[in-house]
Order: sequence, then structure tokens, then C-alpha cells
Amino acid sequence: MKKIFLSVLILISVSVLPVFAQSKLKIEFSSKDINNKNITSEIFEDAELTMINIWGTFCGPCIREMPDLAQLKINNEKKGFQIIGIVIDAVNRKDLPDSKQMETAKKIVKLTGADYLHIVPDLKLQNGILQDVFAVPTTIFVDKSGNQVGEIYTGSRSLSDWQKIVDSLLK
Repeated sequence: MKKIFLSVLILISVSVLPVFAQSKLKIEFSSKDINNKNITSEIFEDAELTMINIWGTFCGPCIREMPDLAQLKINNEKKGFQIIGIVIDAVNRKDLPDSKQMETAKKIVKLTGADYLHIVPDLKLQNGILQDVFAVPTTIFVDKSGNQVGEIYTGSRSLSDWQKIVDSLLK
């Protein structure tokens, strides 16, 4: 009985593995940042590795990790690394930028020193990667083409934990 169970488990694992391997994301957008400047996914071309940190103005853990993310950016800029924040709650119920939430986001960015780019999700993001985000912060790493690299991380991390992850992805 154990052998049958183990065989079925291995078969399921092997058959599911290719599905997960092929489900890497490609992130594309044409949106605005929190200062109302147009921005597209072409921004990924500016770095070897981009950390996309999805956060909300309501999220304590998101805000608490932002100073560490700012330092992570500084520590790794010369290595071809950048960070982009996506402010998940910067749109209203009509999927349009919410000026009140964008002002709140600006205040948080200033307070935390997280001076990297923060964008307002467009419909491509909302109907793409953001529809599968069930917790914030959620972090995804992408290459120059916007293709996911490595895992998707849910929850905040310390500067040293993020540095280890970045180091492993930049190898």
C-alpha cells in the first residue's frame, strides 16, 4: 500500500512540475507613477534585476519594510538592480487612479525614505498579476524583459534576508 501511495505521489509531483515551471509571469504595463508621470514596463530594461514590491497604504508590514527596501536599492544599484513599488490600493472602484490614495502613498514614501519608483496599477496589472495577490506585501523579481525570476515572496523581510535573495538572483 505504501508503494502504491508513493508511486501515485511521485506521478502527481512529476506531472504537476512542468505546469508550475511554465507558469512564470511576464509583467507588462503602461501606467502612471504616484506623481502622475507616465511609466511603462520598458523600465525593466534599465536593470539586470528588478524587484517589484506590491504594497498597500493600509499595510503596516509593508510600510515597516520600506526603509529596508530603500537601503537595499542603494546597496545594489551598481549591480544592475532596481526596485519598483506597486501601490495596490491607489485606484478607486472604477479602476481609475485615486488622488487621495496617491497622496497617502506619497506621504508614506517620504516618511519611509523609499525613494524608488511607485506606480499606480493599470488594467493590465489589475487583470494580470494583481488578481492573484491575496496578501501584501507580495514581491516578484523580473529580468530586463519583465519575465519572472525566482519565486514569488509573500510577507515582509529584513534587509539581510532580502539581500541574500537578491545576491542569489544576481549570480
